[in-house]
Amino acid sequence: MAADETQYVTFSLGDEVFAAPVTLVREILDYQAPFKIPNGPAYLLGLTDVRGRGVPTMDLRMRLGMAPAKPTDNTRILVVDIPLEDRVLSLGLVTDRVFEVAPFGRDQIETAPDIGVRWRSEYISGVVRREDGFVVLVDLARLLSSNEAAALATADIGHAA
Repeated sequence: MAADETQYVTFSLGDEVFAAPVTLVREILDYQAPFKIPNGPAYLLGLTDVRGRGVPTMDLRMRLGMAPAKPTDNTRILVVDIPLEDRVLSLGLVTDRVFEVAPFGRDQIETAPDIGVRWRSEYISGVVRREDGFVVLVDLARLLSSNEAAALATADIGHAA
């Protein structure tokens, strides 16, 4: 890998291809229905048991303003560790399918377009043009406001003291 390349995990939500930095992805799990949390926002599906620890899990489609979809055999949960100002938040992201780990060079990453996109652009850090279309780079730290991150941190249960 070249010094100006970063590895990304690519995944789909509907017909769109997205990517997150591999350094933030702890593991990829087969889909299991999360344990519901009462009174949470609609995109928060509940808690997923990840090695004995309850990890808040969100429907990434809903968070990006897309319609929810029923899970399939290809549905996966990306378990990511998102660095915040005062801690690292573990979060499960439900995706329709995970494809590969791909290197993207800094020179390949374009700024996110401001018009003509179907998803909420404030969560997008850039796009990469490929022969078969675009890969949208998700800015994981911007998926949550500081209030939402604090609320999820209190839902992040079962960790060792």
